[in-house]
Amino acid sequence: MIATDQLEVETEDVAPATSRPRRMLNEKQVLEIIPVGRTTLYRMEKSGRFPQSTYISPNRRVWFEDEIVAWQNAVDEFDPRRARGKGRRRRSD
Repeated sequence: MIATDQLEVETEDVAPATSRPRRMLNEKQVLEIIPVGRTTLYRMEKSGRFPQSTYISPNRRVWFEDEIVAWQNAVDEFDPRRARGKGRRRRSD
C-alpha cells in the first residue's frame, strides 16, 4: 500500500507539468505585466536581462509566461550590485 501511495504522488507531480501547454504572451500582454516601454523591453532582451522571445510565424513574436514569472522572481531577490541606471548619480549619505 505504501508503494502505491508513492507512485500516486510521483504521478501527480509529473502529470500536470507535462500535460498542460506553456502559455504564450504577445508583446501587448507582456507590456501590461512589465512596467517598461517597448524600446526598453527590447533593449533588456537584447542585453540578456529579460527572457528571449520566440517567433511562431514571420511576424508573430511571443514570450513564455513561465519564463517571465521566473524573471520576476529573480528581480524580487535583493541584489546589492544592481545599479540605479545609466547616468544616475550615487546618493551621498
